[in-house]
Amino acid sequence: MPLMRNCKEVTALVIAREDRDLPVIDRAALRVHMVMCKACPTFERQVLTMRNALRQWRNYTDDE
Repeated sequence: MPLMRNCKEVTALVIAREDRDLPVIDRAALRVHMVMCKACPTFERQVLTMRNALRQWRNYTDDE
């Protein structure tokens, strides 16, 4: 697979990275694309925000 990926491929990698470790070539492609693209880093931050919110929700207990 080429090092240059489009936004659709990169968003799929961002999601896949939540479930598994990516191969080195995919991690490199992700880094290259993130430097050149304006929208994908925003998407990545949104995914990380959601992951953190879900983690907090899982740990929430209603002690009242």
